[in-house]
Amino acid sequence: MRLKSLQIKGFKSFANDTVMHFNDNVIGIVGPNGSGKSNIVDAIRWVLGEQKSKELRLESMGDVIFNGTKTKKEAASATVALTFENNKNILPSEYQYVTISRTLYRSGESEYRLNNVVCRLKDITSLFLDTGIGSNSYAIIALGMVDDILENKENARRRMFEQAAGVSKYKMRKRETMLKLKSTDEDLNRIEDLLFEIDGNVKVLEKQARRTQRFNEIKEKYKDLSVRFAVYSIQAFKERYKAVAENLRVFQDTYRENDIQDVKLQALLEKEKKTSLDKEMALSERQKSMNEVVSKIRAEENEKVLLNQKAGFKTQAKETLQKNIEDAGSEMETLKEELGKLVRRIEEEMSMDTHLKDVLENSKMAHHSLKEKFVLVKSGFDEKQKALNLLEKEQYEFEKEIAVLKNKVDNTEIEIRRTQEELGSREKNNEEIKLTYDELVGKVNKHTHELRKLETDEDERLRQLEQGEKNIEKVKESLSQTNRNLDSKQNEYDLLKSMIDSYEGYPESIRFLSESWQKNPVILGDILEVEEEYKAVIEAYLEPFLNYFVVENIEEAYRGIQLLNKAQRGKAYFFVNNLCGKVSQNTRYPKNLISAETFVKIDNKYNDLLTHLLKDCFIFDGDTQDLAMVSGVEAQWTILSKYGHYIKSGFAISGGSVGLFEGKKIGRKKNLENISKTILNFQKQKSVFESELNLLLASVEELKQKHNKTWVNTLKEELNQLNQQFVKAQVQLDSFHKFQVESQNKIKELKTAITSSKDLISIKEGHLKKIAESRESLMMSDGLDNVEVTGLQDELTMASEKYNQDIILLIRHQNLVENLKKELDYKKTRLEELSQKLENNKFRLMAEEKEAIDIQDNFRLIEENLVRLYEEKKRYNETLNVFEQNYFQAKNAITELEENIRKIHREQQQLQNQIQNLKDEFTELKFKINGVGERLKIEFNIPVNDIINQEVDKEFDNQSLQEELEKLKIKISQYGDVNPLALEAYNEMSERFQKIQIQKQDIVSAKESLMETIAEIETTATRQFHEAFNQVRENFILVFRELFTEDDTCDLILENPSSPLESEIEIIAKPKGKKPKSISQLSGGEKTLTATALLFALYLLKPAPFCIFDEVDAPLDDANIQKFNKIIQKFSRQSQFIIVTHNKSTMVEVDTLYGVYMQAQGISEVSAVDFKKLKHESSEAIQ
Repeated sequence: MRLKSLQIKGFKSFANDTVMHFNDNVIGIVGPNGSGKSNIVDAIRWVLGEQKSKELRLESMGDVIFNGTKTKKEAASATVALTFENNKNILPSEYQYVTISRTLYRSGESEYRLNNVVCRLKDITSLFLDTGIGSNSYAIIALGMVDDILENKENARRRMFEQAAGVSKYKMRKRETMLKLKSTDEDLNRIEDLLFEIDGNVKVLEKQARRTQRFNEIKEKYKDLSVRFAVYSIQAFKERYKAVAENLRVFQDTYRENDIQDVKLQALLEKEKKTSLDKEMALSERQKSMNEVVSKIRAEENEKVLLNQKAGFKTQAKETLQKNIEDAGSEMETLKEELGKLVRRIEEEMSMDTHLKDVLENSKMAHHSLKEKFVLVKSGFDEKQKALNLLEKEQYEFEKEIAVLKNKVDNTEIEIRRTQEELGSREKNNEEIKLTYDELVGKVNKHTHELRKLETDEDERLRQLEQGEKNIEKVKESLSQTNRNLDSKQNEYDLLKSMIDSYEGYPESIRFLSESWQKNPVILGDILEVEEEYKAVIEAYLEPFLNYFVVENIEEAYRGIQLLNKAQRGKAYFFVNNLCGKVSQNTRYPKNLISAETFVKIDNKYNDLLTHLLKDCFIFDGDTQDLAMVSGVEAQWTILSKYGHYIKSGFAISGGSVGLFEGKKIGRKKNLENISKTILNFQKQKSVFESELNLLLASVEELKQKHNKTWVNTLKEELNQLNQQFVKAQVQLDSFHKFQVESQNKIKELKTAITSSKDLISIKEGHLKKIAESRESLMMSDGLDNVEVTGLQDELTMASEKYNQDIILLIRHQNLVENLKKELDYKKTRLEELSQKLENNKFRLMAEEKEAIDIQDNFRLIEENLVRLYEEKKRYNETLNVFEQNYFQAKNAITELEENIRKIHREQQQLQNQIQNLKDEFTELKFKINGVGERLKIEFNIPVNDIINQEVDKEFDNQSLQEELEKLKIKISQYGDVNPLALEAYNEMSERFQKIQIQKQDIVSAKESLMETIAEIETTATRQFHEAFNQVRENFILVFRELFTEDDTCDLILENPSSPLESEIEIIAKPKGKKPKSISQLSGGEKTLTATALLFALYLLKPAPFCIFDEVDAPLDDANIQKFNKIIQKFSRQSQFIIVTHNKSTMVEVDTLYGVYMQAQGISEVSAVDFKKLKHESSEAIQ
C-alpha cells in the first residue's frame, strides 16, 4: 500500500487548494521557518482522526480553518483529503484507490468521507486498525516525539509496541468486553434488588385483593341503582331540551331572514357605493379636465407674453444689425479708395526708387574716379592728409546714422498714426458692442428676476402641495380614527342597549317584572352615576342592593310581589322611596376619610335613599396598616379602599384583587346616555373631516394643475442664450480694453522712441558740425598750397558729399516704400475683416427676420388656441354642476341604506342575545345530561349512549331509590381505602416475579461467557505481544549497531515479564566508550539515532505503508546524517518516507523535493522538484 496524494484547502496557512503527489519512495519537504512545512504533517494527522488540538499545536480545533490575511478573507471551512493505493490489499476494501477526507466548517460541523461517501470517524479508525497508520501511530514522528519515546511520556513506547504487535484490536475488544461485564453486573444487582422488592409486594397485594373483591360487590349494587336513577334524570332533561331546541330554531330562522335582508342591503349598499365612487371619479375627472384646460390657458397666456417679449428683442436686434451693415459698407468704400491711392503711389515710388539707384551708381562711379585720381596726385602728402581722410570717413558715418535715425522717426510716426487709426476704428465698434452689452445686461436681469419669481412661485406651489398632501393624510387619519371610534362606540352602545333591554345579568324575577309589571321600572344600579375612579369600590359595597327596584310607594312593590308569586318567577327586592325619611349625614370625621356620597350622583328625588345607603360609609386612600393609624374611626363606620382592595365594616373586613369587569354594572343607563352623546359628537366630527377632506382634495388637484414648468423651461432656455451672448459681448469688451491699453502703451513707447531719436539726431548733428569745422580748419592749414591737390580735394569732397546724400535719399525712399506696403497690407486685412463682418451680419439679419416671422406665426396659433380653450372651459363649467348634483344624490342614498343596515344590525343584536340565552340554556341542559353521563362514565365506565334511549321503569320510586343510593354511598365512603387495582396488580406482579427469575438466570450465563472471552483475549494478546517484543528486541539491536558501531551495546527489557501487556518497557543504549546511567544522559544526536533504531526495529516487524519524519534529523551531525539517510534509503524499498528537513545532506538523498514558501504573507504555497528527472537530463547533457 502506498500514499498517492495529499489535498489541502483552507487548513491553517494553506488557504488555496494545494495538491502534493507522493509517487516516489523518499519525498522531502523544505522551506524557511514559519512557511508552513509542519502544517503538512498536521494535516495528515488531522485527516487520520486526531482529536486533540494540542497535538496539532492549536488552542481549539476551530483554529485549523484559515483565518485570513490583510489581502485574503478567511476560509469558510478546512478540508484535507488523503489518497492511498491499496495494491497489496492491506486495507479491507475492494477499491484499488482509497481516499479519506475530513472537513470542518466554521459553524462547528465536521464531516468525514470515505471515497466521497459520508462516514464516521469510527469507520476510518476501523479501516486502518493494525495497519500502522493512525493519527498517533509510530509512522508519524516529530522532533519533540523523540523525547516522548525515550522518556516514555504517556506510555508512548507501549502504544508503539502494541500497534506493531497488532494487539490494539485485542485491547479494544477487551475494553468493550469489560464494559459489557460491568453493565451485566449492574443489571444483575438491579434484578436481585427488584426480586427482593417484588417478593414483599406480592404478599401485600394478596391481602388487598381479597378486600377489593368484597368492595366490588357492594359497588356493583350501587352501580345498578345509579343507572336506574340516571335514566330517570336524562329523560326529564330531554323533555326540556326539546322545548328549548324548538324555541331556538324559531329565533334562528328569524335571525337568518334578517341576515339575508342584511346581505341584500349590503349588496345594494356596495352597488350604491360603486355608483357613488363612479360619480365621484367622473366628477374628479371632470374637475381634472377643467383644471387641465385652465392650466393650458395659463400656459398659452404665458407663452403669448413671452412671444411679445421675443418679438421686441428681435426688432431691436434687426435694427442694430442693419446699422452695423450700413456702417461696414461705408467704411469698406473708404478703404477701397485709400487702397487705390496707395497702389498708385507705391508704383510711382518704385519708379523713383529705380531712378535713385541709377543716380547713386553715377555718384559712386564719379566719387571712385576722383578718389583714384586724388590718390595719384596726393602721393607724398603728410599726416595731415590722413587726418583729413579720417575726418571725412567719420563725417560719412555720422551723416549715415543721422539719415537712419530720421527715417526711423518717420516710420515711428507712421506707426503711431496707423495705431491711432486702428484704435479709433475699434473704439467705434466697441461703442456698438457696449450698447449690445448694456442691452443684454438688462435682458439677463429681467429674465433672471422673472425666472426667480417663477421658481419661487413653483417652490411655494410645491410646498403648498406637499403641505396639502400632509393635511390630507392627517385629515384621513383623523377621519379613519373618528370612524373607528364611532364604530367602537356604536357597537358599545348597541351591546349595552341590548343588555339593558334584555336585562342581561339580572335574575329571572327582574326580567319578568320588567316585561309584565311596568314599562320602564327603575333599578338602583341603573340610576346611580359614580366617578370612574371609585366605580369598583362603590359597586362592591352596594352589590347586594344594585338589583333592587326603586318604587314610589308600597302599593307598587305589592303589585310586583303578587305578580312574582302568581307566576312562580322567584323573588325581587324593592326600595320604597316615600318611606325614606330625612337622614342627617355625619359631617364629623377624620380628614383622612372622604364620604362615599361625595362621588355618587342621583336624581334629586332619590337623595334620601342614597343617604340611607351610604350613611357612615367613607373612602380611605391607603392600606389596612395605614387605616390602623387613623384616629377617630368609629366601630359602626364602613371604610372602603379607594382602589377596591378591601371593605371594613364593624368587626368584619373583606378584600383581595380587583377583577377586570368590576365597576361595569353600576350606572348602565347613564353610561348609555353618555355613549349616545359621544356618538353624536363623533358623527359631527366625521362630517367636519369629510368636508375638510373634500376641500383639501380640490385644493391639491388645483395646485397640481397650476404648474409653470413650460414657462420656466422656456425662460431658462432664453436665459441660457442671453448668457451666452452676454459672455461673448463681455469677452469682446475685455478684448478691446486689453487692445486699448496695449495700443496706448505702444503709442506712448513710440513717442518716447521718437523723442529719443530726435535727441540723438541733435547730438550727432552737433558732432557732424564739429567734424566739418575741423576738416575746414585742416584744409586751410599749411601744406595744402598745392593748387592741383586743393582742386582735386575740393572736387573729391563735393563728390563724397553728393554720394552720401544719394545714399541717404535711397535709404529714405526705400523705407517710405516699405511703410507704404505695410499700410497697404493693413488696409487689405481691414477690408477683409469688414467684408466677413458684413456677411455675418447679413446672415444674422436673415435669421432674425426668419425668427420674427416664426414668432408671428406662433402668436397667431396661440391666439387661436386661446379662443378654443376658453370655449372649452365654458362647456366644462356648464356640465360640472350636473356631476356634483349626481354625486351628492348618490351620497344621500348611501346614508339612507347605512341607516337601514344599522337598524337591522340592532334587531340582529337583540335576536342574537335571545338566541344566546337559549343556547346557554340549551348548553346547560347538555351539560346536565353530559354530567349524568360523565358520572356514569367515571364511576361505572358506562357510556351515556347505552342508557339515553331506555324507558323509565313504571314501578320507579324516585324517593326510595334515592334513599337506597344514599345508604350505599355512605357504606362505600366508610369502607375505607381500597386499592381498585389490587386483583389485577396481584396477578401481574406474580407473573412478573416469574419472568425476572428467568432473566436472572440468563444474565448469570452471559456473565460467565464474558469472563471466558476476556480470558481468551488476554491469552492471545499476551502470546502475540511476547512474540512481537522478542522480534523487535532483536531488530533493535541490529539497527542500533548499524547506526552506531558493532561494539555498541543496547537492549529492550520488560520490567514486569509476568504481565507483559501492562509492563513498562525499558530502553538500554550504551554507545562505545560511554556508560550512561539512563538514556536521558545521551546527546541529542544519540537520542535521535536510538529512537530511529527503535522505530526501524518496529518497521522490520510490521512495516507501515509510509513514515513521516518532521525535522527529526535536526540534532544530527554530518556523519550521523549520512547514517540516517543510508538507513532511510534501505527501508524505502518497503515503505514511503516523507521527511521535513532543513539539512542539505538529507535534501540530496530525496527523490522528490517539495518547497514550501509564502509568496503572499500568511498563505503557504508548494513547488515540487523531481531529482530523478533532473539527474536523467543531466546525464543526457553530459553524454
